[in-house]
Amino acid sequence: MSAAAAAKKKRGAGSSEFAEAERAAKFIFSKTKLRPKIALVLGSGLGGFADELTEATRIPYEKIPGFAKSTAVGHAGRLVIGKAEGVVVAAMQGRVHYYEGYSAKEVTFPMRAFGRMGIKSAILANAAGGINTGYKQGALVLLRDHINLMGVNPLIGANDERFGPRFPDMSKAYSAPYRAIAGEEARQLKMEIQEGVYAALSGPNYETPAEIRYLRTIGADLVGMSTVPEVIVARHMGIEVLGISCVTNMAAGILDQTINHEEVMETGARVRTQFVALLRAVIPRMAGGKN
Repeated sequence: MSAAAAAKKKRGAGSSEFAEAERAAKFIFSKTKLRPKIALVLGSGLGGFADELTEATRIPYEKIPGFAKSTAVGHAGRLVIGKAEGVVVAAMQGRVHYYEGYSAKEVTFPMRAFGRMGIKSAILANAAGGINTGYKQGALVLLRDHINLMGVNPLIGANDERFGPRFPDMSKAYSAPYRAIAGEEARQLKMEIQEGVYAALSGPNYETPAEIRYLRTIGADLVGMSTVPEVIVARHMGIEVLGISCVTNMAAGILDQTINHEEVMETGARVRTQFVALLRAVIPRMAGGKN
């Protein structure tokens, strides 16, 4: 049985997505007395932050109703509920992707569960290819907008008004106040940080040089295979989003070299200290604990 088929069987036939999200939220709450204020989705090479949470409870995705199992290299595939700088967070140590064979709704189901847990803020981090030649490998980039070229949308199908409106506005997909906070904290840490537009493609292959030229022409600074479906669902539910990309490699055709996943993981490990420092500075302010 494929991972996607197993996830579908696990959810149960005939159950509504809302009911399943409620079930997942209740299951997570049954495992910990902590009640998260912020959700974190940590992509390739960036999941180590969750290992540093205090008072932590760790739950493998396959144990949580409705959660799909992560099969991507570099994704631990577990939810960690714990504290960062005194703030309770729910950290996804790795995510599932459309290219793994899951549907857009399956990929974004954890965000639905977070919404039913009462979470109103999210930090979505990913590894991305740099298109903007002003970026350096290892740079951290705050997302100000995105371009969805995945060919799917998690909101397709019947809309449940308990989640959000049929036609949600995406003009403020990424929170400007959260970006301002992150920019201020980065400067305090003497850390160089950029802003950019993220293009999402389905993967799993890396893009061709011609595709990268096209993406640059239409205004993309970064390219990756995740994040956008999660952002769409988060905003559908009114969750405010801070998006952070780590430029783990320069996109095809930028440098005269091939791209491989080992390079992505190595760069993620190299910038881990900076990434963790930024999260630790930003999380208390997002939670309202620091002005």
